[in-house]
Amino acid sequence: MRPPTPLPFLPLLLLLLLLPSPPAAAAGGADGWEAIGAAAAAGGGRRRVASPEGQEAAAAGVLRRLLPSHARSFRFQIVSKGGVCGGSSCFRISNADGSRRNGAEILIQGTTAVELASGLHWYLKYWCGAHISWDKTGGAQLASVPLPGSLPQVKGTGVKIERPVPWNYYQNVVTSSYSFVWWDWKRWEKEIDWMALQGINLPLAFTGQEAIWQKSFNVTDRDLDDFFGGPAFLAWARMGNLHGWGGPLSQNWLDQQLTLQNKILSRMIELGMVPVLPSFSGNVPNTVDGDPRWCCTYLLDPSDALFIDVGQAFIRQQMKEYGDITNIYNCDTFNENTPPTNEPAYISSLGSAIYEAMSRGNKDAVWLMQGWLFYSDAAFWKEPQMKALLHSVPTGKMIVLDLFADVKPIWQMSSQFYGVPYIWCMLHNFGGNIEMYGILDSIASGPIDARTSHNSTMVGVGMCMEGIEHNPVVYELMSEMAFRSQKVEVEDWLKIYSYRRYGQSNVEVEKAWGILYHTIYNCTDGIADHNKDYIVEFPDISPNSFSSDVSKRKAISEVKKHRRYDLVDLTRQSLSKLANEVYLDAMNAYRKKDSNGLNFYTKKFLELIVDIDTLLASDDNFLLGPWLEDAKSLARTENERKQYEWNARTQVTMWYDNTKTEQSKLHDYANKFWSGLLKSYYLPRASKYFSRLTKGLQENQSFQLEEWRKDWIAYSNEWQSGKELYAVKATGDALAISSSLFKKYFS
Repeated sequence: MRPPTPLPFLPLLLLLLLLPSPPAAAAGGADGWEAIGAAAAAGGGRRRVASPEGQEAAAAGVLRRLLPSHARSFRFQIVSKGGVCGGSSCFRISNADGSRRNGAEILIQGTTAVELASGLHWYLKYWCGAHISWDKTGGAQLASVPLPGSLPQVKGTGVKIERPVPWNYYQNVVTSSYSFVWWDWKRWEKEIDWMALQGINLPLAFTGQEAIWQKSFNVTDRDLDDFFGGPAFLAWARMGNLHGWGGPLSQNWLDQQLTLQNKILSRMIELGMVPVLPSFSGNVPNTVDGDPRWCCTYLLDPSDALFIDVGQAFIRQQMKEYGDITNIYNCDTFNENTPPTNEPAYISSLGSAIYEAMSRGNKDAVWLMQGWLFYSDAAFWKEPQMKALLHSVPTGKMIVLDLFADVKPIWQMSSQFYGVPYIWCMLHNFGGNIEMYGILDSIASGPIDARTSHNSTMVGVGMCMEGIEHNPVVYELMSEMAFRSQKVEVEDWLKIYSYRRYGQSNVEVEKAWGILYHTIYNCTDGIADHNKDYIVEFPDISPNSFSSDVSKRKAISEVKKHRRYDLVDLTRQSLSKLANEVYLDAMNAYRKKDSNGLNFYTKKFLELIVDIDTLLASDDNFLLGPWLEDAKSLARTENERKQYEWNARTQVTMWYDNTKTEQSKLHDYANKFWSGLLKSYYLPRASKYFSRLTKGLQENQSFQLEEWRKDWIAYSNEWQSGKELYAVKATGDALAISSSLFKKYFS
């Protein structure tokens, strides 16, 4: 076997060190759509915002939680757009006054607390060589920050960084299920801090909405039980893709999530963010042919007066619960749901009804819509249908998320969404899969191309991944695009990034990142980050269905945490791609009736699963245990505990319902490379499959696909309902294990 593409630089990243850089240049000014962004945010002055003093205190809180030793080293000051910022949103970094009031060395000024936190982050990155990412991708590298009293001074009168567009959006409507579902306030607080540091000022805020529905309408608990999905599947129940699956929701869950949402929203407002709340999509509870199981919901006719009444009541109940905190509402009636007719008049009437329901509840409402439907159902959404929907609301009252712009930008083929404001978004990840992947060149240039194009209606950038906590390099660069008016020279930027991430400089690792940049971090296959490796998404077909030319897409202290995470992730990636080759070799051996070859490759494939599991077990961030324990920790009763664990296990495996002989069509959609999941789930599945292959070859019988499915599905159902415990802490030495596996498979 020849090693797959990523392997030549694996030994280089065993070092994992890197290089400093001077501060980045200031970004440029805002475009002509700034007024729409400002109007949407302000809503004629009705929206409640935190005071300047409150926002300064909120920014200081971010600093205190991130770097408590330097809590007195920075001073924060809210300024108006018309002053220091010259009419745009900005932050300014300068030296504190000569007296260094209260010990402050650096002054950060900004238009909101988000800009203050962004300015802090920018200073820590480009003056102190620090790096901040999610805890599960290494956390913060702050060892390079000098001690209080010794912080690097800023040259001249300071550096001002302006937003070229007003909005920096965050989240996909399904991120709440793939990543946030089991979070408590402690974890949410860290995420909101991360958002502020990344400059995010327009976050989706979907937590707890089921409790709002409960308070809004006089329906029985039984009706709601049949409508709401279980915790891990709420995103799709909210969109009307299913109902009841994994449910019902307990009153404990509803109350718990509403309390959590109030904390989330309060912190977002303190930081000057504009949260995006849900609105009524038109889907209501019903049963189909008397079967109250998982499909389907009922879409109210837009001409029905109830449509407006329900939508208005929901908005007003949110305002009653949270206060007048936003004017921006998300609604995705057709997200993976095709309208009942392609008549433009019907589509226009439905869009009008959705917006009227919003505006009856909040007269300053702006509809924010995911543009995924224009990509996923392109055969339906032709120009007449798109225009009918986009122009069904008053001018300036809709913002579209160009959700997949990093791969398939819709703005280019729709004449800037036919004049409707849009946000250039990176989707990047599907199902929260774990795979090193990205399109850095697209991220570094796409938003600039869109903003500077003829008649551009772009009003922001955004990150709309389905799952988070992976590929930190991708999210670091995308976050910076909110403050960059020029294209980024990625190769130079990566030198700075890798130095900051590891806190040291090393030429060989710099070369390694260059290879990563030109391979797995510049994939132009149009597939995006949806892991199809055979280990985690085992083919549910007969071995005879493979042709001989089948191939898989191939890609290749604080400082120690980042080294370990990247080392484990890259070693995992290399071994999983090798396993794809081994699997195909096994299929070829089977077709050739080569028993020895089949036995050899079967053993190697299964051995790779075990070895990857051992590797992943050496890092806390690649374990199944925390996902399950976090789920159970939210339960107050034994029934809830069982239900939440079943939800957590089912989402990352079979996902949806199955029969005795047919797996769910969504099986492995949310697959994960997690230690514990590989050995207890993926390994038995592959073992059962290969055992039947071997037996069939020995007995000269064809492969009994349906019998394997029966066996496997029965095992999967049992595993989903299981209670066995999995490790929540790492074991083993990541460097030693990686070195050993490299010698074993690639020397």
